[in-house]
Amino acid sequence: MSSFTKEERLCSKKLIDKLFHNGSSFLLYPFRIIWLSEALPEDRPVQVLISVPKKKFKRAVDRNLLKRRIREIYRLQKSQSLYPFLNEHSSAILLGINYIGNEIGEYAFMEKKFNAAIMKFKKVYLESNVE
Repeated sequence: MSSFTKEERLCSKKLIDKLFHNGSSFLLYPFRIIWLSEALPEDRPVQVLISVPKKKFKRAVDRNLLKRRIREIYRLQKSQSLYPFLNEHSSAILLGINYIGNEIGEYAFMEKKFNAAIMKFKKVYLESNVE
């Protein structure tokens, strides 16, 4: 499970629109996490969209570097904390990860913040399902 396959990527324009219009979100610098509970057709509990704004990072090499780092961090962390949590609650989600930082972050800093973002997501998810 330490790969990032095509089935895990959020590509459907309908689902992307649904995520951005109906999803819940929170900020944890340098990430903005958007999520929406959704019944997914595949056996994967999560479909992920990773974006870096062109407005802040004009050069494509910078945007691609950040997206590669985020994908790698997600790939390594999903099986440790995210997938077990979602399987335990038998749910599937759409997940959007937006990079909102102003500069290219170091890998260790981004990894630490992404772990904190997953922990915050778990807390917010549990609070939203209690209501």
